[in-house]
Amino acid sequence: MKCETHITARYAETDQMGIIHHSVYPVWFEAARTDLIKYAGITYTQFEQQGLMLPLAELTCKYYRPVRYEDEVIIESDLIRLHHAKLVFRYRVMLNGELMAEGTTTHGVVSRETFRPVSLKKVMPDFYAALQEAVADNL
Repeated sequence: MKCETHITARYAETDQMGIIHHSVYPVWFEAARTDLIKYAGITYTQFEQQGLMLPLAELTCKYYRPVRYEDEVIIESDLIRLHHAKLVFRYRVMLNGELMAEGTTTHGVVSRETFRPVSLKKVMPDFYAALQEAVADNL
């Protein structure tokens, strides 16, 4: 399962060189991840209402070409690894079919109250099954 998030680069996101600042890409990744989770069948708000959170454990980003103000990019996102208490997402920032940047984020699945790891498979078996299918589609 792949999801596409469309973003128009805003002026406030540029740096002095007129390109999108490197710190913006994780924000774009978050928007794409939120869309992907929703596409998989649940909103992030509903996920949190189940008493769960997805804290960030790792972030990678490789920058290939600059994105500029008003460029209309597509963030392609997919889930590439799934463990009972860990998710790994992949992102590709595309502009007119060209890869501009790519990255990953790794998230733990934890209890909102205790911040201890939680088995997504046990707490939300239907959602976990949907995610399993999504990962299988990406292999």
